[in-house]
Amino acid sequence: MTGDRIELAVHDHGGDGPPLLLLHGAGRTLADWAAVAPLLTPRHRVLAVDLRGHGLSPSGTWSLPRVIEDIEGVLEEYGLPGALPVGHSLGGMVAVRYALDHPQLTPGAVNLDGYGWGRPDQYVDLDPAHVAERLVQIRKSATAALPGLPLPVDGLQTLLAQQRALSGQLGVPYELLEAALMRSVGHTPDGRLELRPRREHALEMLAEIDSLDLFGLFARMDRPLLLGRALRPVPPVPGREWFDDLMTAYGKGLARDLAALAEQRAHVRVVGIDGTHAMLLENPGAVADAVLAFAAEALTGSPSAPPRYALPDPGE
Repeated sequence: MTGDRIELAVHDHGGDGPPLLLLHGAGRTLADWAAVAPLLTPRHRVLAVDLRGHGLSPSGTWSLPRVIEDIEGVLEEYGLPGALPVGHSLGGMVAVRYALDHPQLTPGAVNLDGYGWGRPDQYVDLDPAHVAERLVQIRKSATAALPGLPLPVDGLQTLLAQQRALSGQLGVPYELLEAALMRSVGHTPDGRLELRPRREHALEMLAEIDSLDLFGLFARMDRPLLLGRALRPVPPVPGREWFDDLMTAYGKGLARDLAALAEQRAHVRVVGIDGTHAMLLENPGAVADAVLAFAAEALTGSPSAPPRYALPDPGE
């Protein structure tokens, strides 16, 4: 590949039918799609990629234009320029941007729970100034937690133990979490282990996410757009009850704003998925069902739209 493109690591899941390109979230890898992809291949040709700096893909300056170029390269190489991008979290944001940048090729986009931290006014019943302060605190914590130094001698064992605990907490098979973690572990030039992406690229990635006006992007889409949202909150954080309250308020704001967007834009579908943000691992069947139902319309150009998906009333 030429220019600023990076040759991404790709898992070709095979399948026969209209092509789908699966995109993972920040700090994750294509391994997150391991339980979903086999449910899609009976109807679709399915590719999954590691975004630049993640998994087994090379590192490089992290910007959305360069990420889009990377994806272009993959689809050109596989001869699938019209693939439907299906993304989770950050991957969902990338999917929408990719579709907007390729209006003549891309039939639509799927964004599964890729909404970032939103705007302070989206946190229902909370003072926006208070929310803004908390979001600054959250971003500082996220930045401090980014990978940076090589793992200590027992670092990998500690991370695997955390994944085992998370497996029980979320009801996710440990093998899925272990595979996802191991794909994120790379080697420094001197042979030590480190988590990917590298800190400098992770900081660039977070800055790109914060710069996006996501609902502005959604409103610009003129082709079928599926917006999925997790119906279950992340597990409570001991000692940080304010965070749980914040996420509850944001969940209500997202439900409100997504419903309003779907009412205003006939091509937008909104679906609630029974799971937390880790829905790909927790409930692959529900994720696959939502994607398959949407793709049946988006990729056939059927003039008869199916019933619009709906999120439950946030007060229920």
